[in-house]
Amino acid sequence: MQSTMTFRRYMVLVAVMLGASFGDTFLSKGMKQVGPVSIHHLSTLIVVLKAPWILAGIVLLIGFFASYLTALSWADLTFVLPATSFGYVIIPLLSHFWLHEYISPARWAGIFLITLGVGFVTQGPSYTSHAHPIPTDDAAALTSSSENARERSA
Repeated sequence: MQSTMTFRRYMVLVAVMLGASFGDTFLSKGMKQVGPVSIHHLSTLIVVLKAPWILAGIVLLIGFFASYLTALSWADLTFVLPATSFGYVIIPLLSHFWLHEYISPARWAGIFLITLGVGFVTQGPSYTSHAHPIPTDDAAALTSSSENARERSA
């Protein structure tokens, strides 16, 4: 089976990875600045929406969602999700070097395994082709037009 991946499609997958990774990291940075939010005081969520890091994270996650929908329109979920899971490598790197979070050796080992898995997944086909049935209205129109053509030729 021939690959359906193009440069633009790879860029959509990169947008999914980076949008989710940076969006989540920005939300984390913003929430660390805002402090704890209680479910009993939901009005504090309005205040949270005024924080620049939170707003930037929301915008990036909207971009992630748009890119994710785009990727799912031309590839199988079983391809898109693992192929974009490289974001699970980007998040710990951002968390470690930018947010200064500690990452245990076991987590680094897991990150390495994710990287290997992404390599395996991207080698396979991105889309399972299915037969597309002709809707009944179109089928009737095709049948009548072919009958009309046969009558004209006879």
